[in-house]
Amino acid sequence: MTPAINYLKQAKIPYNAHSYQHDPNITDFGQEAAEKLGLDPEQTYKTLLVAINGDQKKLAVMILPVSHLLSLKKAAKALKVKKVEMAQIDAAQKSSGYLVGGISPIGQKKALPTFIDQSAVQWDLMYVSGGKRGLDISLKPQDLARATKGEFADLRDE
Repeated sequence: MTPAINYLKQAKIPYNAHSYQHDPNITDFGQEAAEKLGLDPEQTYKTLLVAINGDQKKLAVMILPVSHLLSLKKAAKALKVKKVEMAQIDAAQKSSGYLVGGISPIGQKKALPTFIDQSAVQWDLMYVSGGKRGLDISLKPQDLARATKGEFADLRDE
């Protein structure tokens, strides 16, 4: 089991695990999950880490549909900081304890400020990485917010 699933079990937060065969040649991990699980890309969410004011040691988590790009401006606004940039791969992996392509917003090594795109509230269930490539979990958006101490915000690039 992954740290994400262990956390959900321990916190008694309901979820379902969905496995699929990850293709090592694919790098658009969220899109692959949506396609292989037969999900709406608007209901399948990716987990991105950003560096606050360019500091790769000060990170935050942004969760948004795989069908959209993150607006760095909106992410900075949600965090109430001047600017953010994408975290470097090694910084994201070290902080989260997960490999890129399998970074779950749940059960990360370090608790980080977390924001979930407000579009999530329209769904009964949303899908996020379960903590490894080839594993997604479905849960209620409010339960994801509880599990990550996350807040809802507008994060999508128009």
